[in-house]
Amino acid sequence: MVRKKVPEWLNSTMWSTPPPPSSYDDGLLRHSPVTKMKEEAESISVAPRLNSAPPPSSNTSVPSPSHRPRNGNSISGGSGEYGHSVGPSAEDFSRQAHVSAELSKKVINMKELRSLALQSLPDSPGIRSTVWKLLLGYLPPERSLWSTELKQKRSQYKHYKDELLTSPSEITWKMVRSKGFDNYDLKSESRCMLARSRITDEDHPLSLGKASIWNTYFQDTETIEQIDRDVKRTHPDIPFFSGESSFARSNQESMKNILLVFAKLNQGIRYVQGMNEILAPIFYVFRNDPDEDSSSHAEADAFFCFVELLSGFRDFYCQQLDNSVVGIRSAITRLSQLVRKHDEELWRHLEITTKVNPQFYAFRWITLLLTQEFSFFDSLHIWDALLSDPEGPLESLLGICCAMLVLVRRRLIAGDFTSNMKLLQHYPTTNISHLLYVANKLRSKMLV
Repeated sequence: MVRKKVPEWLNSTMWSTPPPPSSYDDGLLRHSPVTKMKEEAESISVAPRLNSAPPPSSNTSVPSPSHRPRNGNSISGGSGEYGHSVGPSAEDFSRQAHVSAELSKKVINMKELRSLALQSLPDSPGIRSTVWKLLLGYLPPERSLWSTELKQKRSQYKHYKDELLTSPSEITWKMVRSKGFDNYDLKSESRCMLARSRITDEDHPLSLGKASIWNTYFQDTETIEQIDRDVKRTHPDIPFFSGESSFARSNQESMKNILLVFAKLNQGIRYVQGMNEILAPIFYVFRNDPDEDSSSHAEADAFFCFVELLSGFRDFYCQQLDNSVVGIRSAITRLSQLVRKHDEELWRHLEITTKVNPQFYAFRWITLLLTQEFSFFDSLHIWDALLSDPEGPLESLLGICCAMLVLVRRRLIAGDFTSNMKLLQHYPTTNISHLLYVANKLRSKMLV
C-alpha cells in the first residue's frame, strides 16, 4: 500500500509543542488553564452598541476575573474587556479596526463578519458579545431591528421564567386570587393556609396526577439538584463562576435559571451533564459586555444563544440516538475518516497499531466543544471560529479536532497506547492561532 506523503508545511518546527503533563487521569477531568487570551487594543473605538445610549464609564462595567496572558505570566489591572494591560500588536489594531468598521454598518455583511471571526476575534470591549449574537442568529444583520428584537426576546424569556420557575405554592395562591377568594383569605385567622375546600386534587402536594403542579415540581427536583451541583463546579479557578462574592453567586443563579428553563422546555433531552460547560463561555462573554444594558440582560440573551448553539448538537445528548446517523458515534466516525484522509499513517498507527479508539478522547472533545482541552480564555478564540462557520459549528469542530491530532503526529507516531492516551486526554499547550490556521488549511484541501 502506498502511504500518503505528509505535507511539508506540517513538518515545520513552528507546530512543535512542549511535553505533556506528567499526571494522567482516565476521567473527564478539566484541563488546567495554562494560557490566556491575546492582548487587546484600547485606543480604537468599538462599534456602536446595541442601544442608542452612550456606553457606561469604566467604573460601572461588570467586574471580570484576573487573567494571565498566553505565556502564563500573571498580570493585573488593565482596561480591556478581560482586564489585560499588555499593549496590543499591530495585527490586533488591524483586526479590531476591521471588525469595528463592519459592526458600525447599517446592514452587517455576515459573510465578511464570518471571515473576520474565522481566525478569532480581538479581545476588545463588547466586540465578541455583539459578534457572537450575530453569528448565532440572535441579532439580525439590520441594525435598525436590534432594539425591537432584543425587547421581544427578553420579554419572552421573562415569560418562560414566570411560567416555569414559579413554585407550586405561588401558583396556587395566584389561582385562588384569580378566582376572587382574596377577601376570604384576608378575613381568615390563618391567612397563610387555604381552606381544605379550596384545595383541588391538582393543587395538593401529595397528588400523583399528571396534571398536578406539585407532582411535576417533585419530578424536577433531581434535575434541579444536578444543575446546582454542576454549576457550582463550573470553572472553580475563575472568580466569575466561583466564590462567595455576591457577583459570583448571581452568575451561578443566572446559569441555573437558563439550564432549568431549557430542561423544562426540552423534555426529550432535559438537562445532561456538560451543558453547563457549553453555557459558560456564552454567559461569560455576554455578562462582561461593557454596555450596561447588554450586561444586565445577559441571562436572557445567553439563553437564546445557548439554545441556538445546542440545536446543532442536541442529538449528541440523546442516548437513544447514539448509534444513529445524527448521534455522537457518527460524529466520531467522521473525525476518524478525516484523519485517515489527511494522514493515513497517523490514522493507522492510532487505530490499528496502538488500538486508540477515537471514542476514548474525541467523545469529550466533541460533546463539550473543546472547552476542557484548553484554557477557558483560549477556548473563546476557538469558539470564534466554530460560530463563524456558515455550515454550522460541527464542521469546524471536526476540522479543529483533526488539526489537533496532526499537530502532535510525531509524538503520536512514536507513542504506544498509554502515552498516546495521556497526550490526547491532556492535550499540550498550543498556539491557538496556529491551530486554527492548520484546521483551515486542512479544510481548504477538502474543498479542492
